[in-house]
Amino acid sequence: MPLERKDSNHRRGNRVKAVLPVRVKGRDSSGSVFEDLVHTLDVTPSGVKLGAVRRVLKVLDEITILYRQRRMQYRVVWIKQLKGTSEYQVGLEALAQDGELWGLGSSDNKVQSTLGRAVSHASGVA
Repeated sequence: MPLERKDSNHRRGNRVKAVLPVRVKGRDSSGSVFEDLVHTLDVTPSGVKLGAVRRVLKVLDEITILYRQRRMQYRVVWIKQLKGTSEYQVGLEALAQDGELWGLGSSDNKVQSTLGRAVSHASGVA
């Protein structure tokens, strides 16, 4: 599958590295409905990069991410298949431009601080 990418220099917020478990729901490229457990690689107030995606998606597909008690709508903006695997990394853009998408507050410092606590809690590090 060819690499499909939107202009990667068009970022609207600081990227925060965070591996958080999320559930994704949508339709894959064959039209089949799916719901899978994947993880984030990094997040911004307006987007997210996912890893461990094992579905073939297309640019402009819309998917729902469930994280804790939140349902967030995203659009696929790029897809990258990891060499030698059936795994993809997927770049998503939020359909609702709300700084509270991850429940982390709107300021970058607050986002990084809250994410750091969430990652530490998820990994068992105090």
